[in-house]
Formats: sequence, structure tokens, C-alpha cells
Amino acid sequence: MAIQVKRTNLILRPNPARVLFRPFKPSSDARFTKIIGRIMSLDEREVEQQVEHVLGEFHARHQRLTTYFLQRYEHVQKHMLTDAPISDARRLLIGAFFTQEYSLESAALFNPSIVWHPDQTGLPAGSRRFILSLRATGEGHVSSLSFRAGVVDKDCNLQISASSRFVTAPVVHADPHYEKGLFKRKLFELGAADPFVDSVLERLNDSFTLGQLRRSVRDSERHWRASSLSLPDSARAIIALAESNYEISYDPEQEISERVIFPHSPTEQNGIEDARFVRFQDDDGSYRYLAPYTAYDGRMMLPQLLETSDFATFKISTLNGPEVQNKGMALFPRRIAGHYVMISRQDNENVFIMASDSLHFWYERQLLLKPTYAWEFIQLGNCGSPIETEAGWLVLSHGVGAMRKYSIGAFLLDKDDPTRVIGRLREPLLSPDANEREGYVPNVVYSCGAVVHGNQLLLPYAISDYASTFCTVPMDQLLDALTSAG
Repeated sequence: MAIQVKRTNLILRPNPARVLFRPFKPSSDARFTKIIGRIMSLDEREVEQQVEHVLGEFHARHQRLTTYFLQRYEHVQKHMLTDAPISDARRLLIGAFFTQEYSLESAALFNPSIVWHPDQTGLPAGSRRFILSLRATGEGHVSSLSFRAGVVDKDCNLQISASSRFVTAPVVHADPHYEKGLFKRKLFELGAADPFVDSVLERLNDSFTLGQLRRSVRDSERHWRASSLSLPDSARAIIALAESNYEISYDPEQEISERVIFPHSPTEQNGIEDARFVRFQDDDGSYRYLAPYTAYDGRMMLPQLLETSDFATFKISTLNGPEVQNKGMALFPRRIAGHYVMISRQDNENVFIMASDSLHFWYERQLLLKPTYAWEFIQLGNCGSPIETEAGWLVLSHGVGAMRKYSIGAFLLDKDDPTRVIGRLREPLLSPDANEREGYVPNVVYSCGAVVHGNQLLLPYAISDYASTFCTVPMDQLLDALTSAG
């Protein structure tokens, strides 16, 4: 019996009007100074007029814009030629000249991942509220993470809440504590362990802050220069690693669609890509949300991890170990036989499975699936975290075939031993149809995670790396097809 995939007419398209303010950074210190000098040449009346003009043009497009202008002034104040006090209006104007808008979704809104919302109150019987994460891509192909909320009713009808006009970046908590042993271990794995690193860490306690680390690096740099030694690359790697582990928070009263996770650390400067969220149940029965994602700095991809319990506060940390490579890692929703388990694709071709005693360290992998059917000959990977069913672990896959066409498939793993494949679709579950072939990257359907609602698989997916939509799949048909395929 054919699997009856039902497409919806609900499409989430990129909206270029959703803009975020971010720093504008001229190419040199000299340009900072010249721009500030020109602003300082204005008389106070002209300054007030310019501030009024800028706020009149941009205030309605943002929240807390004046607060941000004053923050930007504090950031660039070091380029001022004197310490003479200036008016608040001049501070605002200087801040405005070093701020720019960024359209988060001007290019694409794609690669969705869906999880059940932590708040399920006030809903009709049979309905559930969900959170959808999406990869938003704008100017320069820089990707960030945005969110939508929605409800699915007992008949699997979908409703997505309207997105807010405003987009707000979080407060970054840039001074978390680090453990020396784990920090040194990660530097070693990155190939950055050397005598300079040892000299930095020797000055620190077993637990230290980012500020303490910066001071230790400066002290070691002075010592090395005094000894006529050239600074190794590890001097930069130490701070880059520390800045890749941080926390962010939003006002809990903000709408979920206003929250955006924009690249912050050096490893993310060119994008936060393809977060695969899972509602993870810990051994004590409590839940949290985990999402491996790909940090991209323009040259290297580095898998990292998001952790949250409420989508208002997030902890961002590096994933560690020799098997933390490439893209497309997805966690199982609970421990199995006492281990964290993750699907991966280190070689950009095959699907692997990994197990670890630690969520943040991964040392071993085992080959799980190779490209076998024509529609997956080029590449095989996952489309989100495995879903637990009575028949086994359902894993949605993606395959790449001729003309680099992406399709979505599925395979089934043994519930007690997920290293054993017990079912696999020979044909794609979903391929791009005539309405889905055109986009930023043509001939692609792709997902970063689905959920089961009643007897239906609720599958959000991207259309040709441009927009996102949904389909539903009867679970009994899908599991029958998988178990009969063997």
C-alpha cells in the first residue's frame, strides 16, 4: 500500500521587513575616528535635528533603539580624541552612525525543526502547541535561528501564529565560568595545545571566567614578547574557544517570533545553521530542549549545542571529541542503556551512530547506513532526531541523487539496540514536486525534525532552500512500509 503523504497549503516565506539592528564596523580605526570627527563638528542644534530625523525614520521599526544607540556609543567611545563630556543627543547620533539594519530573512527561511512547546495550557482537547525553529538567511548568506509558535488540533489541522514585526537579539552573558580541565582538553583536540597555552592556564584557577582568561592571555603575551618570542596561533584560539561557550537570554514577555539567535562568537561569524531540536527526557523524568547545530566561520564548520528549558534562556557550548566533525548531528530524545546517543555524518556521505557517557564529548562512531538506492547515491544523512515508536526508532533521512536532487526518506532502528537497522524505505517518502522545485537551491526538500501527533507524522520541511511548509504522513502506513521492507 502506498504511503499517503498529505501536503498542506501553509507556506512560511522569508519576510525582508523583519530587520534587526546590529553594529556597523568601518574597515579601520582611522575611519572610526574620521566619522566621529565629522559628527563632533556639528553644532548642538544640528545634532538634535539629525537625531530627531533618524529616530523619526527608524524608531517604529525597532524596540529599544535609543538604548542600543547609547550602547554603541560606549563601544566606540575609545575612538574619541578627548575625554570632554558631550550631550546625550550627540551620544545617540554617534551610536546611530555605527549601527545598521540587517534583514534576517531577505534570502531564505528554511530547514525547520519542530518540538512540543513547554506551555500546553489553555488548549482544546486533542490540540497541542509547538515551537518551530527555522534557519533564516540574509545578506552575505549569514544564517541565524528564528522561531515561530503554532497549534495543531485533534484532526492535525495547523495554525501558525502571526510573526511579530519586531526582531530582537538576546542579552549575551559573556562571562560564564569555565573548567580548566575541560577547556585544556578541547584546545588539545583543536590542535592548539602548546607551551603558550600552558603558560595561560597556569595562571588560572580550576574554574575561571572569560575576564580572567583575557587577563591571563594578556599577561602571557607580555611575557612572550619580553622574551622575543613570536606569538603562536593558539593565542587567538584560546579566546575564540572561550567565546564559543556563552549564554543568552530574552525577556520572557517577548513573543517567541521576536527572538532571534544571531551569530555571536568567532566560530559563528558566518552563520548558525540547521539546528536539530529535540525534547530530551533526562533520567529524573524532567525535560529540556537540546539542539546540535553547525557554527560556520567562513572556512570551518564546528558542531555546537544549544540547551534550553523555556526558549527564553539558552546555553551555547562546543561539542567535543575527535568524532565531532562535519554537519548533521541529531540526538536521540533520551539515554539508551545509560548512554547519550546521536546520529551523525562525519564523512559527508554515510550515516553513523555514536554513543557517549557525556553529552559534550564524543569519541567513537559506528557506521549505520551507506547510500544504497539511486535517489541517495551522492549523499545520505538525517532529517532530525529519531522518534520513538512501538516498532522502533523512526529516523527521517535525506538522500541526494542525480542532478543533486534532495529527497526525504526513512529508516527504522531497533528500540533496544539502535545500531541495528530493522527497516528502510526503498523509495523516497517525499520528493520535490512541480511547485517545490524552484528556489535559492532548486530541487530540494529538507527537514531538521518532525513530531508525531496522534496517528500522524507532522513533518515541516524546506522548499528548495527558500521557504518552508508542512506535510502529514499516517504513522501506521509508514511503519507498515518500514517493517515490511525489513
